[in-house]
Amino acid sequence: MNAMDYDVTIVGGGVTGCAIARELSRYRLNICLVEREEDVCSGTSKANSAIVHAGFDAKPGSLKARMNLEGSRRMEALSRELDFAYRRNGALVLCFSEADRPALEALYARGRANGVEGLRIISGDEARNMEPNLSDRVVSALYAPGSAIICPFELTIALAENACENGVCFRLNERVESIEAVGNGYALTTTKGKILSRFVVNATGVYADVINNMVSARKLRITPRRGDYYLLDRQAGSHVSSTIFQLPGQFGKGVLVTPTVHGNLLIGPTATDAEDREGTQTSRDDLECIRSKSAMSVKNIPYNQVITSFAGLRAHEAGGDFVLGEAEDAPGFFNAAGIESPGLSSAPAIGAYIAEEIAVRAQAVPRGDFQPRRIGIVRAAALPMDVRAELIRKNPLYGKIVCRCEQVSEGEIMDAIHRPVGARSLDGVKRRVRAGMGRCQAGFCTPRTMEILARECNLPLTAICKNSPGSEMLVGMMGEDEA
Repeated sequence: MNAMDYDVTIVGGGVTGCAIARELSRYRLNICLVEREEDVCSGTSKANSAIVHAGFDAKPGSLKARMNLEGSRRMEALSRELDFAYRRNGALVLCFSEADRPALEALYARGRANGVEGLRIISGDEARNMEPNLSDRVVSALYAPGSAIICPFELTIALAENACENGVCFRLNERVESIEAVGNGYALTTTKGKILSRFVVNATGVYADVINNMVSARKLRITPRRGDYYLLDRQAGSHVSSTIFQLPGQFGKGVLVTPTVHGNLLIGPTATDAEDREGTQTSRDDLECIRSKSAMSVKNIPYNQVITSFAGLRAHEAGGDFVLGEAEDAPGFFNAAGIESPGLSSAPAIGAYIAEEIAVRAQAVPRGDFQPRRIGIVRAAALPMDVRAELIRKNPLYGKIVCRCEQVSEGEIMDAIHRPVGARSLDGVKRRVRAGMGRCQAGFCTPRTMEILARECNLPLTAICKNSPGSEMLVGMMGEDEA
């Protein structure tokens, strides 16, 4: 057969795929990542609770338990290496009646069996001393001091940028349509041609069963599980300081209330099994459910400060656990499938696990020039005034505010566009520098951001998209003769 285009092809540019890409870039391998959207972090990874779970919920002995604990332990050091926000804020799992106390104690025992440190059961009064806005109905709680919050956009993009700087090729706007075994590797047919690769990694979220079932007789079945959320303004961000959970039920950890690393308040998710793998529309009934269930945990949530609602999809595999590693009947084909909660927390561990398995199979040699560090985009408004003034003196674009709500400058947007795996859409800019994420939800900054994108990407304004092609913001512009 022809020489391979790549040693490893990763299909899927979410947090799992990007974590695997970054870990594989430690080795002397020719690697590409193929993503069907215009940017990384465009699927499940962009819409979740942004929690680094301590690890008390997963069944002991499961891959979820193992990867959650290891991923959580890696995350803080990774945040320093790759320069993304991380805050260890702790979590409370609330118990509302003495009758449910055995379930809380069982959760505590499960966490201890998983190796989670620092867990303890506290009284309702102690919990309210920690969080004054907790409901009076709380009789006890499980306290997990190791729980933390991050920004899923920042983590995924940081992993992608660092992988790219270490030689990984990112092929965006390219959908894999079929995969077949050929010789000692695989042929992937995409919307842009054909890729020959010795190894393939399936990290495609809610489509992971579709990709797996192309090559393996061991069929997977993924059910998209939709979760709706409310996001509240920064004025509400201090309503709680910890992440507030309810005792888990059949469909997961229930409705949570948590601050975000950017100072907002996030509430959700629901859990509704769906058939549509693209169905991220919110539901009035589910949003009402969030309001009623969150009130059980936290008093006086200021829902008059909601700035947006959104929904994300979790990739629930029928077996209930992560599916990781080489398919038994498809040598060289590796799955990272069924990555639902605690998938974000587990990503660093999954990346290392899959990369090590492939490196052993490929007899890969570690690179001596691997660069583990990445410096993030400077946030001009967060700098001390004298430092900011000096930055603006050197580059006046950092003094031109484009997004008033989030105080994002033109200099930051320029950086977002020109970095490795840079932004090419409004959502791409938003995920990197938060232009459009504030109170007005892009009502003010969209036209100017579009102009900057068009200028820097050498595109007409009519080609600027919200996200993928087909979401163009302008459908036509009048010429001078029509004006």
